[in-house]
Amino acid sequence: MTSTAQLPSPAGLLIDLDGTIYHGGRMIEGADEWIASLIARGVPHLFVTNNSTVNPQTFAARLQAMGIPAEPEQVCTSAQAAASYIALEQPGAAVFVIGEDGLREAVTTAGLRVVESDADVVLQGLDRNLSYESLTRAVRLIHSGARYVLTNPDLLLPVEDGVIPGSGSISALLQAAGGQKPVVIGKPSGILVNYALDRMGTTAEQTWMVGDNLLTDIAAGVGAGCPTALVLTGITNQDNLASYVEQAGVRPDVIFENLHELQTYISERLGR
Repeated sequence: MTSTAQLPSPAGLLIDLDGTIYHGGRMIEGADEWIASLIARGVPHLFVTNNSTVNPQTFAARLQAMGIPAEPEQVCTSAQAAASYIALEQPGAAVFVIGEDGLREAVTTAGLRVVESDADVVLQGLDRNLSYESLTRAVRLIHSGARYVLTNPDLLLPVEDGVIPGSGSISALLQAAGGQKPVVIGKPSGILVNYALDRMGTTAEQTWMVGDNLLTDIAAGVGAGCPTALVLTGITNQDNLASYVEQAGVRPDVIFENLHELQTYISERLGR
């Protein structure tokens, strides 16, 4: 463990999923034991993910299949936060979606309308079935005055056998062609973090942000005023740590090689 600060006992935890709890369909070693220990100690926690592709029920089922205790109510996605943001700004808005089922479901659940034309908002997330036709339609809508909202800026997504291009990679194309910077919902934006804090009912100062990505998870936690814990289990590792610190312009409060180290540290902070 590397520490730049002694963190207080957490009143709650915001925990990243991809790269922190699992890689694709493979659980990261120690994740099941750590989450079980939080439950045993009565520590509130939410799984906060930039992944907008599926709904909270699917995320919870995926975690349960790995032996990790989780309920849908404990999952907070960038899709939910994006739909909530748009619904508050423009109730009943017409939304053109580039994304997968989880994003479309979040949009309709928030009382918004999914449309193919005449959209008030272009909402974009990760879309692994992306077509040139969809990109063209989105660009034309943006040029016609639609707001551009991005679920998350992740350039890469860790999977079992490496990485794949993320939502941010698609956004780079849309920004270049559309000429408009998006409203970013997911980490490192504070919108998703504040949405999660509101749901959990804790303050930023009391709530740790735990994740594997300095550019998103840790930057979001620092920006929101949360204590931050980086785990070197995903995007960030010892080889690229210095580079990511420079790119992000932030440092985590504590750094852990693995989840076992993190679990021990939290147990010591709780003192029970």
